[in-house]
Amino acid sequence: MAKLKLPKGSPSIDMTPMVDLAFLLVTFFMLAADFRTDEVVKIEIPSSIGKDDIPQKTLVMVTVDTKGRVFFTCSGEEVRKKVLMQMAAKYKVPFSEENITTFSRMEGGFGCSMSELPKYLSLEAEERKNLPNATIPVDTTKNNELADWINFANREMLDYGKAKFEEENAKQGKGGIPLKPEDFKPKFVLKADMEAEYVKVKTVIEVFRNLKLNNLNFVTSQEAQQL
Repeated sequence: MAKLKLPKGSPSIDMTPMVDLAFLLVTFFMLAADFRTDEVVKIEIPSSIGKDDIPQKTLVMVTVDTKGRVFFTCSGEEVRKKVLMQMAAKYKVPFSEENITTFSRMEGGFGCSMSELPKYLSLEAEERKNLPNATIPVDTTKNNELADWINFANREMLDYGKAKFEEENAKQGKGGIPLKPEDFKPKFVLKADMEAEYVKVKTVIEVFRNLKLNNLNFVTSQEAQQL
């Protein structure tokens, strides 16, 4: 009996659906991911077993690096802009429109005196990081610019948080989990390098206490727990 000869050929796989899926996943992660803010200074934070996340919507944060330099930031472009204008009025420091726009977009914060701030804002991001002695004055007896930054930020953040609460509450509708107004109040955070001098950190803490802002949170990294 004659053998049946089957036609020879190599199998082929249509990769189009897989490629489409890969691009869909990449697009999803690009749109859903929260990109890390470019911080003005890198520090090593101490560890703890605390599990609470850092609040981001209504954040007022002060950073102290290993050299004892002090940096400040707060949430919201409009908040940063309004705070800057109040500081400019008090210290009588003029700012250009470009300066104001640059400052409002600086999520990572800044660290210098008011008199130096216009020049500071004209520098590139990497140049700001390389300024060795740039710090916000924190003299609790006379020149305490940090207290003014925190005070003005607190006032503006109260209005900002209220508006944010109403906006997100309206978007969520009646079917969602009820939002808590207290979650949109200003959250005060201190982020200190683990090698920073205690005296420097204590001075910053005293600024918050003098302003009667005692709900201060400390930033730490997650410490591994023994099983």
